[in-house]
Amino acid sequence: MKVTSVKELAAAIEAGEQNIEVEGTISGSPSITLPEGATLSGGTLEFTAKGVRLTKNNTLRDVTITTTDYEVAVYNSTSLADAGTFRLNNVTTVGQVYIIAEGELKKVRVEADHVFVKSADVRGRVEQPHGYGVDVLQGGFTLWNRNPDPDSLFTATLRGISAGTEETPVRGSGIFVDGYTDREGKLAGGKFTADLIETDTIVTDGGIVQGTPDKITGGVFVLGGAIVDRVENNGPVTTHGPNDMVLDLWGRTPEWVANEAITSTGASGIGFVNFGDMGHLEINAPIVTSGLGARGFNVYDGSVQSAKFQSITTHGDGAIGIQVSKPMGSLEVTGDVRTTGAEGLSLVKGVQMPLQAIGVSIKPGGELTALTIGGVVATEGDHLVSFEVLEGAAVNALSVGGIEAHGTGSVTTKIEGTIPAGTL
Repeated sequence: MKVTSVKELAAAIEAGEQNIEVEGTISGSPSITLPEGATLSGGTLEFTAKGVRLTKNNTLRDVTITTTDYEVAVYNSTSLADAGTFRLNNVTTVGQVYIIAEGELKKVRVEADHVFVKSADVRGRVEQPHGYGVDVLQGGFTLWNRNPDPDSLFTATLRGISAGTEETPVRGSGIFVDGYTDREGKLAGGKFTADLIETDTIVTDGGIVQGTPDKITGGVFVLGGAIVDRVENNGPVTTHGPNDMVLDLWGRTPEWVANEAITSTGASGIGFVNFGDMGHLEINAPIVTSGLGARGFNVYDGSVQSAKFQSITTHGDGAIGIQVSKPMGSLEVTGDVRTTGAEGLSLVKGVQMPLQAIGVSIKPGGELTALTIGGVVATEGDHLVSFEVLEGAAVNALSVGGIEAHGTGSVTTKIEGTIPAGTL
């Protein structure tokens, strides 16, 4: 049924129409709830409060749904036990996409292909998962199993998901997926699983006040209640605000591949930070950060089987290039690891603390089966160490193209832990 006005749209929904096609632009409608099994397609729907509410087995296709930035453009009912499958194909929104399982809802699946959240502001959301000393802002595109029942299951396949632009960055996280977690950010109930999360361009600015110790966002954030077979970033991921991680893993994924630039311009914005269980990580593009304390790659918790980077460059004071403080497998950088800053504050597990912009830092408890850097490790700041392996840390196989320290009073190496003899 084709509709061209608020009245016709309301009549189609009231009649339980299964195929509703919007012609042109319809403005001024209150929030609508799609009948079970219904498809909404075509045209533009302009709301000023909540937008389209899904119920069961609904499809949104070739449609634009807009509301105010701080509202939800697409959301769902939680009154049924099983919501079936929601399909979102070629959907553009202004406002958040927020699909959850909670209350009566225990089972839901989302299949999304080319969804673009042009802008959204989720800073006012009360519900924020907690872990590792911080709360996490929701995303412009949020899929979240909030049901404590361990039998509850939220599954998804996501392709071509975009969020934000340079002119309209998402105010919050970009892509956010999670299950039901405890206060420590660990799975404690219903889980979220996806066979694929594939993203296009992501641009965020979480709007967190600089210096805040206990709140973060992520450009692409796989949280502790989520298990994802493969994450693939086929567009650039850029974060601009303080405490805006670019890529962040608290959950589990066997494979995460990024094929375009990973960029942060905000304070304490880390290129990739791991607290979860990572299989193979591969970043086939530069990681570049330019904020105070904005590090390149961190392994603070969890595990990483292997990681490979093209290059890592940081420009802020306190912005370490690579920091590892847990055992992991092999780590390879085909190009350079470079830092240009000196000492400055950075957010570490909910605490702002002074760090030095060391090129590579293997902390106590950190152990790598192999570390290979094809280019150089270089620092520009004063009174720094370019490459350090501290007491209680180990690198079992090591190859570095070169180590440089250009700042006043800086040194190339500090080796207190274990490295193979004769490698430096």
